[in-house]
Amino acid sequence: MRKSMVGLGGVLAIGIVSAALAQTIDGLDLQAVEKRAENGRQDAQDVFDFVTGQGDPPAAAAREVVDNARDRIADLDVSAIGKSEGPVNLDELVAGAKSTVAGPKSTPLIMAFVSLSMPGESLRRTIADTTKAGGVVIFRGFSAEGPKPFVEALSRVVDQKSASNIAIDPRLFRAFKVDRVPTIVAASTNFEPCDQLDCVTPAPPHDRISGNVSLAYALQEFVEGRGPGAPAARVALANLTPRQ
Repeated sequence: MRKSMVGLGGVLAIGIVSAALAQTIDGLDLQAVEKRAENGRQDAQDVFDFVTGQGDPPAAAAREVVDNARDRIADLDVSAIGKSEGPVNLDELVAGAKSTVAGPKSTPLIMAFVSLSMPGESLRRTIADTTKAGGVVIFRGFSAEGPKPFVEALSRVVDQKSASNIAIDPRLFRAFKVDRVPTIVAASTNFEPCDQLDCVTPAPPHDRISGNVSLAYALQEFVEGRGPGAPAARVALANLTPRQ
């Protein structure tokens, strides 16, 4: 059974984004799932199992979902909301999907837990710095309005370079007991989160800091504190800080 972190370019995100663009996929009515959200824990688990190949149909169907989603995502026009560097290419946001299906991935060592409720400039800086440092930016999930507003809002604060370093994974919020954003975590080792939407995997030893601080500040604190996350923080800080 594959236990992979679900990235924005990964399978779960693709399956849910596709729900905004297509009525059904291989007999699974995603629109109906969304309408039943108030009773939808099992439905959400069905979607999770379906697109990760853990349920029925198996992984081959999940790969077909990925392929179909890559075609349908092109219909979502966000050209008017891109940054000055140009609009975010949504095909690139989901380009890692096939590799996510193909093999397991474990969690990163440097994680920035964020939300679209953060001030735009703070979120933009956190995403850019975390990408440069070699970490991953983690969102808990979509807003109540669904995936399309989420993708549109995200495109205002992320450039193409950072797209592959963004993930949606509520399991990591639970594992590290994150209840406020931004929260920066430096873990001592990676681990494989459990594969159910409502499960909790014990987190490895780690350092963390919450509040409106820069990534560089957080990493420096971890390094100086010599805690369990110090080795990972030292590497990330070296990536982030230009050599003189």
